[in-house]
Amino acid sequence: MVEERRKHARYPLVLAVTWPDQQPGRDHTEDLSAGGLFIRTDRKLATGERVPLELSFPGLLERLRLTVKVIRSRDAGPDGPRGVGVAVAGAPEEAARLEVLARAAANAGQGGRPYRVLLVEDNALVATMYASALKRLSSKEGMSGMQVEIAGDGGRALARLRAPPPVDLVITDVYMPVMDGLKLLESIREDARLAALPVIVISSGTADEDQRAARLGAQFFLRKPVKYQDIVATVRTLLAAGAGDGLRAALGGPGAAGG
Repeated sequence: MVEERRKHARYPLVLAVTWPDQQPGRDHTEDLSAGGLFIRTDRKLATGERVPLELSFPGLLERLRLTVKVIRSRDAGPDGPRGVGVAVAGAPEEAARLEVLARAAANAGQGGRPYRVLLVEDNALVATMYASALKRLSSKEGMSGMQVEIAGDGGRALARLRAPPPVDLVITDVYMPVMDGLKLLESIREDARLAALPVIVISSGTADEDQRAARLGAQFFLRKPVKYQDIVATVRTLLAAGAGDGLRAALGGPGAAGG
């Protein structure tokens, strides 16, 4: 992976990783480049092993199938949770599709439509700090009018989501008064107008919470601490690249199946 890092710039993108024998959304990427990616996972993979996987961001990016080769492993520590660095090892068109995503990440701050992130967090100080950091990041990187809104509980969040203008992404904590994050997720999925809205659940909780969030339709269940700016960078990339049309066309072919 050291050699691959020298060749290609790396970009923070949080994408769901689906393995053939596991449920979707269990793992996610930390970053990617035109030649490979780093995946946060507890899955035991040997260096040199070749495995198929699918990348996605449900609601914004359809499944992208790749065959990868494990280059290195990382134990949990100061650099982050456990994970593996992998390089694309499949057909040339697979590498070309990953390069499309890397180019989109590199150019995401240039143009693109404004977008809204709803941050659901009952700790007002924490929420304000995250929102302020994201807005500074938006200004620094020249993003097009990113707006971060805050709701103090799931009830307020649901009321906001049912009113204009539309929100592009919900990031919610689990433990909150009035309505917790999982109940909010359930309510979103039961509302036909909101059912396709990408929702990321963040908690320091248990595997049971992870499984329940998956059953309720969460795109991701991320354990704290989480770099919110990386999540927003991902949404920025996919929206700026026109994931619904232009990016899908660029990634087209049998490796970019819908679903």
